[in-house]
Amino acid sequence: MTYRVRYTKGARNDLHRLYAQLQLLEPNLKAARRARDAIAKDIEMLGEFPFTCRKALVGNPFLRELVIPFVMAGYVVLFEIEDNDTFTILVVRYQREDDYH
Repeated sequence: MTYRVRYTKGARNDLHRLYAQLQLLEPNLKAARRARDAIAKDIEMLGEFPFTCRKALVGNPFLRELVIPFVMAGYVVLFEIEDNDTFTILVVRYQREDDYH
């Protein structure tokens, strides 16, 4: 079964912000593109196995976190499984940013 992925406006803004930050740090766009591709690939995997990710809150089995390793740190994606067909990406953060809780 494949889940449909939705993004909140905030999550889309997070992705754009993270990509823009990497572009500023790396004059070579390779790193920014590799990060974007790693995030996209792992979110795509969620379409098949969303319940394999860790629970974000005790007592809420539908709010989950996906950890995406990348170079020295990586990214954390907060998402919610809405029903048997859909999950929604709520927030995307660089692991060294402030927490989203």
